[in-house]
Amino acid sequence: MPVRPLPPKPSLDHLKYQAKDLLRDLAVHDLGAAQRIREFHPRFSDATDAESFDAPLRLSDAQLAIARESGFPSWTRLKHHIEKHTISGQLNLPHHERIEDPLFRRAVELLDGGDVAGLRLQLKRHPELGRQRVVFEGGNYFRNPTLLEFVAENPIRNGKLPPNIVEVAKVILEAGPDLSAINETLGLVVTGRVVRECRVQVALINLLCDYGADHTKALQAALFGGMEAVDALLRRGAKVELPVAAALGNIDAVRRLLPGATPRERHLAFGLAAQFGQAEIVRLLLDAGEDPNRYNPVGCHSHSTPLHQAAAAGHLEVVRLLVERGARMDIKDILWHGTPAGWAKYEGKKEVEAFLLAQDNGNKQRQVAHRK
Repeated sequence: MPVRPLPPKPSLDHLKYQAKDLLRDLAVHDLGAAQRIREFHPRFSDATDAESFDAPLRLSDAQLAIARESGFPSWTRLKHHIEKHTISGQLNLPHHERIEDPLFRRAVELLDGGDVAGLRLQLKRHPELGRQRVVFEGGNYFRNPTLLEFVAENPIRNGKLPPNIVEVAKVILEAGPDLSAINETLGLVVTGRVVRECRVQVALINLLCDYGADHTKALQAALFGGMEAVDALLRRGAKVELPVAAALGNIDAVRRLLPGATPRERHLAFGLAAQFGQAEIVRLLLDAGEDPNRYNPVGCHSHSTPLHQAAAAGHLEVVRLLVERGARMDIKDILWHGTPAGWAKYEGKKEVEAFLLAQDNGNKQRQVAHRK
């Protein structure tokens, strides 16, 4: 789920009220509140809705969830951000301007300028820079990157890359970043817009795979970066697992993999199939017991339901199927509090919007008739 960005002048008192509201919503068994706790409280990452509702949560638990929902690891760090004014805490600045360490900041400047010789010298003089991480709080991702991750230009900082960015990346890789940094960089590359527009995405994918990046782990993320990245990873030998097979519409692979899949894999496959308009696979997963009214899992637009995603993408066949199989049209997403029909309207999917509104009106009329 995207984090809720703090306003320019955040109020700690207001955030405390949000924590109390979260506890109140849990007390009345609000599904959105259960999803927020599941995603942003580490102790409840695998909890069911019922387990979240029944848990004896304290105000400190709700405050932790609110802090993490805002992009901070703890309530203490959130409080520090609000009370202390530092360069790193200026969330309106691009990431490279928030770096307080002068040596690391200089390395990023050399990277952005495509200065291979200067960067190689900087890393030779300060070899710790190859593994060092900087801390960025208050964002969705890129919270603890190494120098290597800056080559992906994701999040966008400059909107462009030096023409020799692949050579720049190789210089950093030769400095010995750990494998987790290489894997994280690959995830940023396969989802990045700027690397794709600069026509260096495939070259960077191949380079990172040459240095041991996990191409199978990156394949699911690549679905959101375009088929060129997906194809590049498949050529490198990435294994197609159930969620990816569902998103790509590979019904034979889904049938083969489904019996041995974990509950999380099934849930993720269901969300991706709905989002990518794979109606036959959505039907297969519904028949296998997937609940159309669960929020999507983490990593798959978890602030929304499968019906939200199908409606926004204009997949009318999937929308019809989900509604026929009991998907509620009144569930609101957690971030903007919109219904699936509202999402369809926002994205200009008029046929889907009209269908959902007609179904909703029909349900209301039947309810009125039943009461009479």
